[in-house]
Amino acid sequence: MAQQETDQQLNDGFVVDTEDCEERERAYRERGTSRPITVVGNPVLHKECKDVTEFGDELARLIDDMFASQRTAEGVGLAANQIGVDLKVFVYDCMDDEGVRHVGVVCNPVLEELAPEQRVLDDSNEGCLSVPGAYASLPRPDYAVVRGQDAKGNPIKVRGTGYFARCLQHETDHLYGYLYIDRLSKRDRKDALRQMAEGTPRYPVVPND
Repeated sequence: MAQQETDQQLNDGFVVDTEDCEERERAYRERGTSRPITVVGNPVLHKECKDVTEFGDELARLIDDMFASQRTAEGVGLAANQIGVDLKVFVYDCMDDEGVRHVGVVCNPVLEELAPEQRVLDDSNEGCLSVPGAYASLPRPDYAVVRGQDAKGNPIKVRGTGYFARCLQHETDHLYGYLYIDRLSKRDRKDALRQMAEGTPRYPVVPND
């Protein structure tokens, strides 16, 4: 989800994340090492992460590992705390509802507040690599704008519609200590945890002690 370069293309102030997706994702992934996924109950998932303040080689290696881990788990988005790292950064490799692929990385993301006329709710199913095998309907706005920084520390904005909007909101939530099941009713949350308990993860996970 190639590093954002300092001269990254912008469109109306927004990052162009739809070009050369295959090549950029492959470059990240092939440099990285896949790590196991943390699951609900792991403390790193249930607190706000630290801001990214150093935009150097260590962050670049983390981003590479995140893309590798995301591909192993067959996800469309991954936050750093999902591989046990307490930093505000997420990657994504996600299609929108028009079938357009988006690939990128956001550090220190903040969701913009939407005007009332932009808050059209979509109650599609949602899942999470940190709640493996579980899905539940969750209303979220079908449009999202995230402000943050790229891997070099430059300010960026990312926007998405439909499924990609859901991804941007979901991953930003992670970095502030929220899982999607935290936004469900008690009954639906219990059902999601039951689904998880009854299944077997298809990718390596970190067991909770």
